Amino acid sequence: MATVQDVMTREVRHMAPQDRLADAARLMDELNVGVVPVCEGERLVGMVTDRDIVVRGLARDLDPRSSTLSEVMSGHVRTARPDDDVDEVLSEMANAQIRRMPVVDADERLVGILTLGDIAAKSPEDDSDVAASLGEISTPAEPDLAGPGR
Repeated sequence: MATVQDVMTREVRHMAPQDRLADAARLMDELNVGVVPVCEGERLVGMVTDRDIVVRGLARDLDPRSSTLSEVMSGHVRTARPDDDVDEVLSEMANAQIRRMPVVDADERLVGILTLGDIAAKSPEDDSDVAASLGEISTPAEPDLAGPGR
Protein backbone atom coordinates (compact mmCIF):
# COMPACT_ATOMS: atom_id res chain seq x y z
CA MET A 1 0.00 0.00 0.00
CA ALA A 2 1.56 3.27 -1.16
CA THR A 3 1.00 6.35 0.93
CA VAL A 4 0.83 9.95 -0.20
CA GLN A 5 4.27 10.70 1.27
CA ASP A 6 5.73 7.97 -0.98
CA VAL A 7 4.79 9.82 -4.18
CA MET A 8 4.11 13.49 -3.33
CA THR A 9 6.27 16.41 -4.40
CA ARG A 10 7.99 17.99 -1.40
CA GLU A 11 9.30 21.52 -0.82
CA VAL A 12 6.46 23.18 -2.69
CA ARG A 13 6.74 26.89 -3.38
CA HIS A 14 3.86 28.89 -1.96
CA MET A 15 2.72 32.48 -1.72
CA ALA A 16 0.91 34.61 0.85
CA PRO A 17 -2.68 35.91 0.61
CA GLN A 18 -1.40 39.49 0.31
CA ASP A 19 0.88 38.69 -2.66
CA ARG A 20 -0.14 40.18 -6.01
CA LEU A 21 -1.82 38.33 -8.88
CA ALA A 22 0.94 39.33 -11.30
CA ASP A 23 3.58 37.83 -9.00
CA ALA A 24 1.65 34.55 -8.83
CA ALA A 25 1.38 34.47 -12.62
CA ARG A 26 5.14 35.03 -12.91
CA LEU A 27 5.83 32.23 -10.42
CA MET A 28 3.52 29.87 -12.31
CA ASP A 29 5.33 30.74 -15.52
CA GLU A 30 8.74 30.21 -13.91
CA LEU A 31 7.77 26.83 -12.42
CA ASN A 32 5.60 25.80 -15.40
CA VAL A 33 2.65 25.03 -13.10
CA GLY A 34 -0.99 26.07 -13.03
CA VAL A 35 -1.51 26.26 -9.28
CA VAL A 36 0.22 27.77 -6.26
CA PRO A 37 -0.68 27.02 -2.64
CA VAL A 38 -1.46 30.09 -0.53
CA CYS A 39 -0.14 30.02 3.03
CA GLU A 40 0.01 32.22 6.08
CA GLY A 41 3.45 31.26 7.29
CA GLU A 42 3.49 27.52 6.56
CA ARG A 43 -0.23 27.01 7.22
CA LEU A 44 -2.30 26.38 4.09
CA VAL A 45 -5.17 28.85 3.71
CA GLY A 46 -6.04 28.41 0.03
CA MET A 47 -5.00 27.67 -3.52
CA VAL A 48 -4.80 29.94 -6.53
CA THR A 49 -4.85 28.68 -10.09
CA ASP A 50 -4.03 30.29 -13.40
CA ARG A 51 -7.77 30.08 -14.10
CA ASP A 52 -8.55 31.97 -10.85
CA ILE A 53 -6.25 34.77 -11.91
CA VAL A 54 -7.66 35.03 -15.41
CA VAL A 55 -11.34 34.24 -14.98
CA ARG A 56 -12.04 35.60 -11.50
CA GLY A 57 -9.57 38.45 -11.82
CA LEU A 58 -10.76 39.64 -15.21
CA ALA A 59 -14.43 39.09 -14.38
CA ARG A 60 -14.00 41.43 -11.41
CA ASP A 61 -11.90 43.88 -13.45
CA LEU A 62 -9.00 43.51 -11.01
CA ASP A 63 -5.60 45.04 -11.70
CA PRO A 64 -3.08 42.16 -11.48
CA ARG A 65 -0.36 44.56 -10.32
CA SER A 66 -2.29 45.70 -7.25
CA SER A 67 -4.88 42.99 -6.53
CA THR A 68 -4.04 40.24 -4.09
CA LEU A 69 -4.39 36.48 -4.11
CA SER A 70 -6.94 36.68 -1.30
CA GLU A 71 -9.31 38.33 -3.78
CA VAL A 72 -9.38 35.35 -6.18
CA MET A 73 -8.07 32.26 -4.37
CA SER A 74 -10.14 29.28 -3.32
CA GLY A 75 -10.23 29.14 0.45
CA HIS A 76 -11.89 25.78 1.01
CA VAL A 77 -9.37 23.30 -0.33
CA ARG A 78 -9.46 19.52 -0.25
CA THR A 79 -6.27 18.22 1.30
CA ALA A 80 -4.49 14.94 1.91
CA ARG A 81 -2.30 13.79 4.79
CA PRO A 82 1.13 12.23 4.25
CA ASP A 83 0.02 8.85 5.60
CA ASP A 84 -3.19 8.65 3.50
CA ASP A 85 -3.48 5.74 1.08
CA VAL A 86 -2.71 6.91 -2.48
CA ASP A 87 -5.54 4.85 -4.00
CA GLU A 88 -8.10 6.44 -1.66
CA VAL A 89 -6.82 9.95 -2.40
CA LEU A 90 -6.81 9.20 -6.13
CA SER A 91 -10.43 8.07 -5.87
CA GLU A 92 -11.33 11.32 -4.10
CA MET A 93 -9.49 13.29 -6.78
CA ALA A 94 -11.43 11.42 -9.48
CA ASN A 95 -14.77 12.06 -7.77
CA ALA A 96 -14.01 15.78 -7.47
CA GLN A 97 -12.24 15.94 -10.87
CA ILE A 98 -9.18 17.64 -9.43
CA ARG A 99 -5.65 17.13 -10.71
CA ARG A 100 -3.62 18.13 -7.67
CA MET A 101 -4.11 18.09 -3.93
CA PRO A 102 -2.06 19.87 -1.28
CA VAL A 103 -0.65 17.66 1.47
CA VAL A 104 -0.79 19.04 5.00
CA ASP A 105 0.23 17.81 8.43
CA ALA A 106 -1.99 17.71 11.53
CA ASP A 107 -1.46 21.48 12.04
CA GLU A 108 -2.54 22.26 8.44
CA ARG A 109 1.05 23.11 7.50
CA LEU A 110 1.84 22.54 3.85
CA VAL A 111 4.29 19.63 3.50
CA GLY A 112 3.84 18.78 -0.18
CA ILE A 113 1.50 18.45 -3.12
CA LEU A 114 0.16 15.35 -4.82
CA THR A 115 -0.41 15.57 -8.56
CA LEU A 116 -1.65 13.16 -11.18
CA GLY A 117 1.86 13.26 -12.61
CA ASP A 118 3.34 12.18 -9.27
CA ILE A 119 0.97 9.22 -9.10
CA ALA A 120 1.40 8.20 -12.73
CA ALA A 121 5.19 8.45 -12.62
CA LYS A 122 5.51 6.33 -9.49
CA SER A 123 2.83 3.71 -10.18
CA PRO A 124 3.43 0.34 -11.84
CA GLU A 125 2.73 0.43 -15.58
CA ASP A 126 0.28 -2.47 -15.33
CA ASP A 127 -1.89 -0.79 -12.69
CA SER A 128 -5.16 -0.44 -14.61
CA ASP A 129 -6.94 1.11 -11.59
CA VAL A 130 -4.55 4.06 -11.70
CA ALA A 131 -5.02 4.46 -15.44
CA ALA A 132 -8.81 4.33 -15.09
CA SER A 133 -8.80 6.89 -12.28
CA LEU A 134 -6.52 9.22 -14.21
CA GLY A 135 -8.88 8.94 -17.15
CA GLU A 136 -11.90 9.77 -14.96
CA ILE A 137 -10.20 12.86 -13.57
CA SER A 138 -9.31 14.04 -17.05
CA THR A 139 -12.87 13.66 -18.36
CA PRO A 140 -14.14 17.18 -19.06
CA ALA A 141 -16.86 18.40 -16.75
CA GLU A 142 -20.11 19.64 -18.22
CA PRO A 143 -20.12 23.42 -18.72
CA ASP A 144 -22.03 25.39 -16.15
CA LEU A 145 -24.04 27.41 -18.64
CA ALA A 146 -27.44 28.28 -17.30
CA GLY A 147 -28.62 30.49 -20.09
CA PRO A 148 -31.90 30.89 -21.96
CA GLY A 149 -33.29 27.68 -23.41
CA ARG A 150 -31.31 25.37 -21.13
